[in-house]
Amino acid sequence: MQPQLATQIHNLHLKNPVMTASGTFGYGEEFADFIDLGRLGGIVVKGTTGERRQGNDYPRMAETPAGMLNAVGLQNVGVATFCDEVYPRIKDTDTHIIVNVSGSSIEEYCAVAGRINELERIPAIELNISCPNVKKGGMGFGTKPDMAAQVVQAVRKVYGKTLIVKLTPNVTDIVEIARAVEQAGADSVSLINTVLGMAVDVERRRPMLSTVTGGLSGPCVKPLAVRMVWQVAHAVSIPVIGLGGIATAADALEFLMAGARAVEVGTANFIDPTATVKIIDGLEDYCVRHHIDDINDIIGII
Repeated sequence: MQPQLATQIHNLHLKNPVMTASGTFGYGEEFADFIDLGRLGGIVVKGTTGERRQGNDYPRMAETPAGMLNAVGLQNVGVATFCDEVYPRIKDTDTHIIVNVSGSSIEEYCAVAGRINELERIPAIELNISCPNVKKGGMGFGTKPDMAAQVVQAVRKVYGKTLIVKLTPNVTDIVEIARAVEQAGADSVSLINTVLGMAVDVERRRPMLSTVTGGLSGPCVKPLAVRMVWQVAHAVSIPVIGLGGIATAADALEFLMAGARAVEVGTANFIDPTATVKIIDGLEDYCVRHHIDDINDIIGII
């Protein structure tokens, strides 16, 4: 008998716990030639803002040992173009499409969330209050409990479906932030976003990124991410989604055992566009080898 991999994030029923991380999988359609998108538990599309954004100047990506730095700066087509042009192309994908919502002000967050709320085939948003690569908004909303609560409360008034809030690790106490957004109306939290980092080109004697600092992701951040997921999962009653350096089924299992009900795969997609389905296959194989009938039986066992 095949093991059950289905999980639940609030009202969102996932066929398996493997989703994609925003900014690493485009709108999903870019990967359709490599994998069956219908096998995924969900696709979190790239960050969407009120207006079209060109992002930061180049260079805005740099490889690091066991990871990468990025300072893309939320380059996207804007919510109007997303609704009018992108949504019709992706709405019939055989998995959940979740929109990552970003902004520079509470008003912008609300405006974007309100537009997305009208789209029938989008069952959830991931509210990004944790991006380190924009000058205004972004991570600024996610570093203080009162600010995080304010933006979540405001968005909750205009958004009626599953509301996931993405948390930054660049804080003293991520549990405090998680509790604040839970009380403000979040249905779930996802963590972690990238860790603020920097790299220097010693030959040119200048920073590798145009913005000097950027977001560090990849295997190097996984132990930090697992620890934070474990802490938050024990502190809140809403479902936790884990991400940060997941490249294999074993990586995903660490997050699940630490308390995550689902995971998002990010940087690994740049290395291997089939990483997500390999992880799903690996989870199934693990359950078979260990005689686990339902993957929920191992979620939060640590």
